[in-house]
Amino acid sequence: MYYSSGNYEAFARPKKPAGVDSKHAYIIGTGLAALSSACYLVRDGQMPGDHIHILEKDPVPGGACDGLDIPGLGYVMRGGREMDNHFEVMWDLFRSIPSIETEGVSVLAEYYWLNKEDPNYSLCRATKDLGKDAGLKGKFGLSDKASMEIMKLFFTPDEDLYDKPITDFFDDEVLNSNFWLYWRTMFAFENWHSALEMKLYIKRYIHHIGGLPDFSALRFTRYNQYESMILPMVKYLESHGVEFRYNTKVENVEFAIGGGDGPKREHTGIGQDTIQKIQATSGFFKRNPASTPTKKLAVRIDVSQEGEKSSIDLTENDLVFITNGGCVENSTMGSQNSPAAWNPDLKPGGGWDMWRRIAEQDPSFGHPEKFCSDPNATKWMSATVTTLDDEIPPYIQKICKRDPFSGKVVTGGIVTVQDSNWLMSWTLNRQQQFRDQPKDQLCVWVYGLFPDKPGNYVKKPMTECTGEEICEEWLYHMGVPTDKIEPLAKHHANTVPVMMPYITAFFMPRAAGDRPDVVPDGAVNFAFLGQFAETPRDTIFTTEYSMRTGMEAVYTLLGVDRGVPEVWGSVYDVRNLLNATVKLRDGAPVTDMKLNFIEKAVVKKVLKKLDGTDIATLLREYHVI
Repeated sequence: MYYSSGNYEAFARPKKPAGVDSKHAYIIGTGLAALSSACYLVRDGQMPGDHIHILEKDPVPGGACDGLDIPGLGYVMRGGREMDNHFEVMWDLFRSIPSIETEGVSVLAEYYWLNKEDPNYSLCRATKDLGKDAGLKGKFGLSDKASMEIMKLFFTPDEDLYDKPITDFFDDEVLNSNFWLYWRTMFAFENWHSALEMKLYIKRYIHHIGGLPDFSALRFTRYNQYESMILPMVKYLESHGVEFRYNTKVENVEFAIGGGDGPKREHTGIGQDTIQKIQATSGFFKRNPASTPTKKLAVRIDVSQEGEKSSIDLTENDLVFITNGGCVENSTMGSQNSPAAWNPDLKPGGGWDMWRRIAEQDPSFGHPEKFCSDPNATKWMSATVTTLDDEIPPYIQKICKRDPFSGKVVTGGIVTVQDSNWLMSWTLNRQQQFRDQPKDQLCVWVYGLFPDKPGNYVKKPMTECTGEEICEEWLYHMGVPTDKIEPLAKHHANTVPVMMPYITAFFMPRAAGDRPDVVPDGAVNFAFLGQFAETPRDTIFTTEYSMRTGMEAVYTLLGVDRGVPEVWGSVYDVRNLLNATVKLRDGAPVTDMKLNFIEKAVVKKVLKKLDGTDIATLLREYHVI
């Protein structure tokens, strides 16, 4: 497996891998990573569909990308995903997945047309004082000191960030800024989360810094992501004869470790490009420190289906793709009249317990306890509010400044309630969010980053609130008169709360080796997938990360002779770096920074030396000077 860039390989069809017709594949899970690996096995690996077997513990596919109308509860979306135009693997795959909405076009084409005709941007990013615009005016509000703290983190080597929280690098200069309000609510970062992950996010999305305040950098699907992304992939796989086994829990994968060395694979290959060759041979792509070349062979999958335990014996010709961990594991749903239960205990058949059993077998298989041992640090709550008539929508429209029934962009991303004790945010994507949703109803997604704090209106922690009470808190912060709040929440909306104990587990402070490599050194016939597998340069909590692990796993195990698109290189583009520097300072040039006499003299001397060069022209073009 190697990385490539440009379109030379992007549209090439690889040759059929040798021996693929004699292989079978077992895929654990049906999240984006798992489904992507199956799609790449079919499309580029050219494996017969009936040789691919997908094992899913739930009765429906999708993992965290859900969206269901649950009888007796109502519409439920546990979360939402934001996409950008540089999710290279995602668009590589979706150009080949047929739309289930528009005959004869791909999911990518449908998505592209939608976001071209109806571009995303927010008209109100935050509110305060009961529904009033917070007046942030798209400003980051960073002092010179705060800007330097962010820059210092950006340039700090990864090794110096291992196991350290964000607060080791940011103080109140950053944490009390508009920047941090935008950032933490968009990505669900807590102050105690990983400084390493924070740095990786800044590097990965440096090209989007300017679009952070109004979400103009983002793109969304037409419907909830289960219907817009998961279902087309499932239909594609079913059309190729892929087998889905639902209600099938995988309790363990057993490995034989030893007996010499395993396959020797180039870590990233050499590809066609000089830069990729340098990276592949220079140690740029760091490896798991616990890696060894020792042969590692998956020999058995232990499953439980409808209470009946059985095993699937494996040979070297059987490939296993393991979704280890899971951000929506142990999620619980409440209802309009009951709170969501707190149930963090891990049990056999879940992604965390399975990973713990796997990790005991070899040090290179990661350390799940780094992510799942403190659910109070990784939880937050969401809720889906369905408005039932025309009573609540006028309050929504007053804030988002758009007709929520138009079928077009509504809020354009989350609206954060700046003075909410829960740090509540809410959003309406294009309505209807479900194909069968009545035209006079709206589905609103609400989440609280601080669910243990008492609400401003209900005076209870979000964790203890029924759906109706969460709706009351939301209505209160939208400025609904207090005498109308309770009847509106009770009779004019249906709200389903969801507790997710491990939703930000992947943000916990970590070090190299805590996540297993997608294909560990010495692995013969298996790979790890998803948010808790390690692939260089990309960042988790994105659709792209999950799908990238699926592509890399298939390309590595089958030796597919085509490049995996490298992570978009904006961090190496001086134009993006200069633009981000100025945007973070709300448009102020670097020469406006408060400097002492000696620093000013040095800057003046450097600028004089640069005058008349292309460098000076570039600095002026991006308003750095």
